[in-house]
Amino acid sequence: MSYGKFAYLYDQLMEDVPYDSWVALINRKHNKYKVPGKELLDVACGTGQLSVRLGKQGYHVTGVDLSEDMLAVAQEKAEHHDLKIPFYQQNMADLEGFGQYDIIGIFCDSLNYLETDSEVQETFKRVHAHLKDDGLFIFDVHSIYKMMQIFMNQTFAENNEEISYIWHSYQGEYPNSVEHDLSFFVLDETTGKYDRYDELHYQRTFPVEMYEGWLKECGFELLEVTADFEDAAPGSQSERIFFISKKMK
Repeated sequence: MSYGKFAYLYDQLMEDVPYDSWVALINRKHNKYKVPGKELLDVACGTGQLSVRLGKQGYHVTGVDLSEDMLAVAQEKAEHHDLKIPFYQQNMADLEGFGQYDIIGIFCDSLNYLETDSEVQETFKRVHAHLKDDGLFIFDVHSIYKMMQIFMNQTFAENNEEISYIWHSYQGEYPNSVEHDLSFFVLDETTGKYDRYDELHYQRTFPVEMYEGWLKECGFELLEVTADFEDAAPGSQSERIFFISKKMK
């Protein structure tokens, strides 16, 4: 998916996203499972919000994303923080040409942007090939509850002086999928007028049991399934599901 103008608005719109909670979770799992190194591949890294935070925590981060615009923002951000983070443009389902890492993460529900089960399975295979033995694979997805009960057929809006948006979510083509129809209104300080930008984003999720089965089929040992940044099993109204697995020797 190409984010277009959205890439340059993303950080403003997502300023309340709890990125530090992802960093804390990654640190906990790194320590809990005694991962010997800190080479980390941040897949679907977006504008580099997590890449930069992890780099400042001492991880040796490589970022990869499908969006050229997102990567441009990420590169500028890393340079601003004096971090040498290499960024590459690639689809997660076609991941290739990298070395092997101690940790590979697909964070911020980025896996939900894959439309088919075959794309998810191919992504798991590519991740497995780029992990060191006993390396950790950590990812999170929206729960079915969040997709169907919180997103489905809902409208979200925010009206600020510099940027406003209207966000409609409705049923996608596949089960447990939604399409997000986004309209942004951005103030042009030169003219004093607002420019409108439209984006369509697609997300799909799957039952926890399907993710678990695909991980095992691809050679991972499932270590934990947790929810909402807590180290506890998901409940019926959990919104974000985390999977922590390791590559079996």
